[in-house]
Amino acid sequence: MDRGGLDRLFDMSGRVVIVTGGTRGIGMALAEGFVASGASVVVASRKPDACRAAEAHLRELGGRALGVPTHMGDLDQLEALVDRTVDEFGGIDVVVNNAANALAQPLGEMAADAWTKSFDVNLRGPVFLVQKALPHLQLRPSAAVLNVVSVGAFIFSPHVSMYAAGKAALMSFTRSMAASFAPLGIRVNALAPGSVDTDMVRANPAEFQAVMADASFQKRIASPDEMVGPALLLCSDAGSYITGQVVIADGGMTPH
Repeated sequence: MDRGGLDRLFDMSGRVVIVTGGTRGIGMALAEGFVASGASVVVASRKPDACRAAEAHLRELGGRALGVPTHMGDLDQLEALVDRTVDEFGGIDVVVNNAANALAQPLGEMAADAWTKSFDVNLRGPVFLVQKALPHLQLRPSAAVLNVVSVGAFIFSPHVSMYAAGKAALMSFTRSMAASFAPLGIRVNALAPGSVDTDMVRANPAEFQAVMADASFQKRIASPDEMVGPALLLCSDAGSYITGQVVIADGGMTPH
């Protein structure tokens, strides 16, 4: 392995990546990382203005980018996202399921419509997006799927039980997808972040954020940029022999 070979491991030039929830937080950091590695990136989120701003930002960084307003709970919009991506860039190499709904309701007080909203975005949407992208992924020689889950899938999560359960189910689908799609040359992995400095975490009271920081061995909350390295590993040729796995990036918070 020489320097040129090492650089090629993480080179995403010529590849097309969809990042859902890609207009802020972890999703924006991942989109920036993929652009920096040479990929064409499609960012999706519910808000058209945010999509336009993210597209402009990624183009200012020198990337080829497209923003597509998409609600993960609407299957027709998922199909439109796939179609727009293929129309603009000619195919799909990587799908990153990062969008999430952190709706929290106490156990014993859950509303049925809240359950539906949570699982539509956190589970049904990601699974069906991959299904709709599958005909295009299987045409690519280095196709990959990355499902962004959460360490909440591994630990007691009574305050966000619906969210954690959806992420645990998506982790199970990750392993099933990996087994099913391996003959097609498609790798499927998951990334489980711990506490990361995002709007979702900042919405918590300061004392709760302090508890989250203290829960990791490193005694801090991560920057979204710290998720870029693990994501690139799992989506690039650097991870060509990795599939069906969950990479936990949590500063040592979760025993596994």
